[in-house]
Amino acid sequence: MKVLIAGGGTAGHINPGLAIAKYIKSKNPESEIIFIGTERGLETKLVPREGFELKLIKVRGFRRKLSKDTFVAFKEMFQGLSEARGIIKRFKPDIVIGTGGYVCGPVVFSASMKKIPTLIHEQNAFPGVTNRILSRFSNVTAISFKESEKFFKAAKRIMLTGNPIRKEMLEIERGKARENLKVDSSNPLVVIFGGSLGAEKINQSVVDMLKAYYREGSFKIIYATGEKQYNNVVEKLEGVSFPSVQVLPYIFDMAGVMAAADLVVCRAGAITISELTALSVPSIMIPSPYVTANHQEHNAKALEKHGAAQVILEKDLNGEQLHKTISETVKNKAKLKQMSKNAGLIGVRDAAEKIYSLVMEICEK
Repeated sequence: MKVLIAGGGTAGHINPGLAIAKYIKSKNPESEIIFIGTERGLETKLVPREGFELKLIKVRGFRRKLSKDTFVAFKEMFQGLSEARGIIKRFKPDIVIGTGGYVCGPVVFSASMKKIPTLIHEQNAFPGVTNRILSRFSNVTAISFKESEKFFKAAKRIMLTGNPIRKEMLEIERGKARENLKVDSSNPLVVIFGGSLGAEKINQSVVDMLKAYYREGSFKIIYATGEKQYNNVVEKLEGVSFPSVQVLPYIFDMAGVMAAADLVVCRAGAITISELTALSVPSIMIPSPYVTANHQEHNAKALEKHGAAQVILEKDLNGEQLHKTISETVKNKAKLKQMSKNAGLIGVRDAAEKIYSLVMEICEK
């Protein structure tokens, strides 16, 4: 079976594609799989590292306001369509899968025009414009949140699959993870992170919390600042030191740390939410207001509606509010337990398997 996967820009679009590709390979080792992306996206780093071939095309998003970039985007759109058609013609895929980002547009559209089976996957509760358009042409639109279904009224077929997540997230054992981090039941573990690059408002609020409100022993903290902001945070925390607080630039063993956590404070990226719910971990979500169509707030509100998370909007975030919300949550064991249960109820651990079944079904037809 020949599979072409298009997805790019951010890790949130690329990692689901990689998870799907790895699952297909595990079931059909002889499968040929290639990715299509752009030279500007993270796919240039993430895809080759996982051992898959990556083809690059020209394409970029359109800005809402008319400008010189609009004409460049139009030019690259037609160039991207031509390049996508060329790759498809040479590779002759049995199916084309789109996992989000502008690069999916010319690839999935070109495949559908050639009557090649297509599947698109939407990670967020509020879908992007590209996927909403492509749902008209794709054989199947796979969604991760029930809340996104209403945005795909013109889709040929919609299936709720969830987000495919990293294999290591599904294999970690909570007891072992807590043992490795020396976490005991008397001192809850709170994990705080704002993404690989960090989030300035979250970092400032954590610094303020540690300086003015945190008391040693109330709860243990593992806090990742983001690599670019680590030195600045450490400088601001000079003279402030707690044995129960570990400050890191980045959490490399995210699977182990998440599994051990009693509560996670983080952004509301779709993959992060999928990992938290798969592990039944309660969370305090601080959605980024700087993303397209404010989709992180939609993701966070969907989780909050199910009682698995609490949401603090960035405009309302400060050290006092953060400490108050964390403290009240970890002290209320019954609430924490219910949040964990609710997260587990909506968590999806077999998304890659569901998508693989759809792929095989489409290809057989």
